[in-house]
Amino acid sequence: MSTPDDLLLDVRGLRIGFGATEVVHGIDFQIRPGEKLALVGESGSGKTLTALGLLRLVPDARYSGVATLFDPQRPSGGRDLLSIPEREMRGIRGDEIAMIFQEPMTALNPLLTVGRQIAEVVQLKQALAPAAAARVAIDLIASTGIPEPERRARSYPHQLSGGQRQRAMIAMALAGRPRLLLADEPTTALDVTLRGQVLDLLSDLQRQTGMAVLLITHDLPLVRRFADRVAVMQHGRIVEQGPVAEVFGRPQDAYTRRLMDSVPTRDVLEATDAGGPPVMAAQALRVSYPVPRPGLRGWFGKDAFVAVQGADFALLPGRTLAVVGESGSGKSTLALAALGLQPHSGDLQVAGRHWTGRVTADRSLRRVVQAVFQDPFSSLSPRLTVGEIVGEGLRVHTPALDAAARQARVVAALQDVGLTEAQFPGLLERYPHAFSGGQRQRIAIARALIVEPQLLVLDEPTSALDVTIQKQVLALLQRLQRERGLSYLLITHDMEVVRAMAHEVIAMRHGEVVESGPVAQLLDAPRHPYTQRLIAAAFADGR
Repeated sequence: MSTPDDLLLDVRGLRIGFGATEVVHGIDFQIRPGEKLALVGESGSGKTLTALGLLRLVPDARYSGVATLFDPQRPSGGRDLLSIPEREMRGIRGDEIAMIFQEPMTALNPLLTVGRQIAEVVQLKQALAPAAAARVAIDLIASTGIPEPERRARSYPHQLSGGQRQRAMIAMALAGRPRLLLADEPTTALDVTLRGQVLDLLSDLQRQTGMAVLLITHDLPLVRRFADRVAVMQHGRIVEQGPVAEVFGRPQDAYTRRLMDSVPTRDVLEATDAGGPPVMAAQALRVSYPVPRPGLRGWFGKDAFVAVQGADFALLPGRTLAVVGESGSGKSTLALAALGLQPHSGDLQVAGRHWTGRVTADRSLRRVVQAVFQDPFSSLSPRLTVGEIVGEGLRVHTPALDAAARQARVVAALQDVGLTEAQFPGLLERYPHAFSGGQRQRIAIARALIVEPQLLVLDEPTSALDVTIQKQVLALLQRLQRERGLSYLLITHDMEVVRAMAHEVIAMRHGEVVESGPVAQLLDAPRHPYTQRLIAAAFADGR
């Protein structure tokens, strides 16, 4: 058994509950100084709740057990995080244990510059004057590899890229010089190259400062690349833990083995007999945004930022075209143009027609192309029931249907995506918050399918889901494509999803298509250096 001299944190019998309901059931784990421990499991397994519970940040929660934080400089021994007074706990948060979150855009204050936000933490934790704290904030930003740290310190969160925002969150967490960093899904929303950069940054900072890291994630290849040890959670219990190589190489628990086997499987028609013209085709597609000119010239006009430049592609019936690239490459802008939501020049045809930009003229074309977005929780209205959400398209595109016929279509659409009244009594009257992430994504797919489109634009449809749910949603999309002959325009940074779903792939960089071709050719033998780097980054962690 480990002694306090070898341990930083010793958690014994941790239980977390709400009222009479217990959701974390007596878990044990330890973290040593300078160690990287990954806590993995599906959504709802209790891993994030465990991390938040260590800092007592869960409102109205009931805690029991012991979570001892050791400090070799305190001869009195360790402190139990679950029982010490709140005043003492406030001194531990940020100083000794810090946390970074999955989505920095919601964790950062949009009204303050990132430099000021970091400086506020520095002032609070290091008791520095405002000017000195501002200088320390710039140094922290520089330590995370953000270029031009002085200029970026004056930027607001929306003016930074996703990777820069996550680095700013890391800088803020380091402001208190913590001994333990809790990282809750820190790379889920990032593309493959940024994911690798953030992981490398955390590893470098961990080596430089000697801090330990508790990584909360559902990304198993990321665990293989980053962590020393792994603990697997299911239904609020740790079912297996040990060194990463041992657990991944010889998993003992059936649940762990199921997680390891949750790699997306390719099950698509490799050729289609549908024939006919492309469902969507573009030639010299260009999308630009007006941006202010610097200085006095800004009074007399604006410059243009070109987000998509000269893109050519064709999407055939019953096939999937994947669009890959780093953040800022133009993927999402291309998707917005495809949906008729972004003005463009060049030639873009959907089912042989062009977007006009006029609501009435484009209404029938919007029935041809529908969208499924990355985060179903934010794309589904929290004020509408499932029946209203799924049936909304029918009110617009088939207003002649009476209420009974409309409800029958809604029920059929939900059955097609695997949601039935038998499983969920009162299904049509429920609200989105009553469903899991995977179930909400199925509702979003049903909403898109109910108007019988020919094309779905899938914008990162599984990146917010854990591995087992991701596999289920991809299998659903594959089945629907086979049965209905649907075409998919797939925007993603997950190369395993590309391998499982795509027929053709285009790689974008700085708004230009640098390479295109069949999926096997582009993934296995990329020609362009940028595509080679993208593929190498995607599979660097053993995917």
